[in-house]
Amino acid sequence: MQIADDTVRAFLPYPPVQVASAASGPLAGLSVGVKDLFDVAGYRTGCGSPLKLAASPVAATTAPAIQALLDAGASFAGKTHTDELAWSLYGLNPHFGAPINAAAPDRITGGSSSGSAAAVAAGLVDIGVGTDTGGSIRAPASFCGLWGIRPTHGRISLDGCMELAASFDTFGLLTRDGETLARALAVVAGEDPAPLPARPLLMRPADMVARLGDAQRAVYDAAFAGPGGAGGAGAAGAAVAEVTVYPDGGPGPAYDAFRILQSADALRAVVPFLDASGAPLVAGLAERVAFARGLSDADITDAMAVREAFRAAIDALLGTAGVLLAPCVHDAPFARDAGPDVLGAFRHEAMTLLCVAGLAGLPQVTLPAGRVDGAPYGVSLIGPRGSDVSLVRLAMAMAPGMAGS
Repeated sequence: MQIADDTVRAFLPYPPVQVASAASGPLAGLSVGVKDLFDVAGYRTGCGSPLKLAASPVAATTAPAIQALLDAGASFAGKTHTDELAWSLYGLNPHFGAPINAAAPDRITGGSSSGSAAAVAAGLVDIGVGTDTGGSIRAPASFCGLWGIRPTHGRISLDGCMELAASFDTFGLLTRDGETLARALAVVAGEDPAPLPARPLLMRPADMVARLGDAQRAVYDAAFAGPGGAGGAGAAGAAVAEVTVYPDGGPGPAYDAFRILQSADALRAVVPFLDASGAPLVAGLAERVAFARGLSDADITDAMAVREAFRAAIDALLGTAGVLLAPCVHDAPFARDAGPDVLGAFRHEAMTLLCVAGLAGLPQVTLPAGRVDGAPYGVSLIGPRGSDVSLVRLAMAMAPGMAGS
């Protein structure tokens, strides 16, 4: 299968190659678009970089996680755009352009899984495969009115995928409905090693919610106001507990630790290619590389200590049954033509929320919740490690009107 009419510029214009899939299976009849960080046999892997594309050999084998989807009956539709070297949150690739957000054409799709999000939102494919390091599934899901999951860190193989920051990189999925997300996730993740109980403990992270504006807070409150939501009784009649997740100093230490450790990883994995290739550093990427180069060993050691303490605290808070009813990002997507000042400020605010699951290594499911200023705005659930599939099922049970839409 190949997309003949890509109305939202989601796919790379690679010459089509026949990619076989099983004739039957749990994903039979569904199509998949694959972020161009993953190897697919017969294709080059460009990673959003013209120089990376030029240096890439044609892949002889398909990444195991992608092959699992094909073996389950999903048909391959093509490779989708990503931000340059996946090191961005907006979907504004300076070399290949920006895919169009079908749910709000004047707004960004979000990145770096921008093409996969655009393809799913436009109905061109049923399943979008991406990655999530700092929010590259969760932000596009919120921005495009989609379901998405960042799984437990390390649960799903990233063999055959470009590394950005190994401490945080995860496989990720985007769909238009919860049932498709659950089916695809079960194929690549298998059974949960630590499924949620029938009566999970729902928690409202007051310090995360406090970072929302009035309009965003209204969408959040409405999304969790029904049976099983934050506004009253929880799932199976359980009350919702109010908790805090940031250290005593607020979100700053967690966000700083995430930024430092992601940058340190990228300094090892990505920057050597930039140096060797002589690739020009565009705005945004240049600043991130400069920040990474400026880190000291002491900076990294201190950030690792913050991460370990943060993980231990979140694990203790959630136990095996706790679920955070969390904001995903702080706002709806901004305009495609926004200036650099908007981009920088938005990233900082978004990452104070996105870093929670990333730093803790926990699964986070994003689901559609409403609209802010005319554009989609999602909410999310963060669960204990290993609870991924049951977390999606819980999200479906809590939002039945959205689970099948």
